[in-house]
Amino acid sequence: MSTTDELFPLDDDSHTTRQGRMANRVFDALREAIVQLKLRPGNPISEAEVARQLGVSRQPVRESFIKLAEVGLVEIRPQRGTFVMLISIRQVQNVRFVREAIEVAVVRKAALEASPKRIEEFRRILEAQRNAERQGDHIEFLRLDESFHQSLAYSVDSDYAWRVLENLKAQMDRVRHLSMPDATPIDVLVGQHAAIVDAIARHAPDDAEAATRTHLSEILLSLPRLAQAHPELFSD
Repeated sequence: MSTTDELFPLDDDSHTTRQGRMANRVFDALREAIVQLKLRPGNPISEAEVARQLGVSRQPVRESFIKLAEVGLVEIRPQRGTFVMLISIRQVQNVRFVREAIEVAVVRKAALEASPKRIEEFRRILEAQRNAERQGDHIEFLRLDESFHQSLAYSVDSDYAWRVLENLKAQMDRVRHLSMPDATPIDVLVGQHAAIVDAIARHAPDDAEAATRTHLSEILLSLPRLAQAHPELFSD
């Protein structure tokens, strides 16, 4: 079995399907590395080096770079190379505005429709977040934070809304990783999640909306401090 097959096991023998899946997996790996700041804003990123590290050809890497450029994570400069985009304060603020509009609609719907089984699922995620807080595992907490918001959307059959948010919020996610653990304490964020779940469990859409707006406003409090502390990572 080739190195590529080991990294990307595929069931379909179609060359086009294999290439498409490979490009998606390369994109996911690079997106995660950029969001988690393993690839720092402003730094060059080599197509050949990424292909070598992942054991793939340069074609899926090239396709991934194009997709990353479309979501604002890299800039492709002809004849110069590809660079990780600086974090745009203006874009973070705009994406937060759009995200709030979508998630408020989601939680209001959840407060009216979420089943007891779904509410129990939310509470299980909250408990896992508390465990991550106790262990000081910020990466795991952020993974669970993602799971929490995704579960809210899926609970009311709004999976498309979540896919839209996934593509939009990469800039916000970079700020969230940069802010750990020095911005909003994790226990405050968990408490905000709990307030959202409690409102949904009480079938109180207005309270769920208010709790969601409070939660999604946290980034506006930490953003100026982070930009001042790390000016080399930000634009605008």
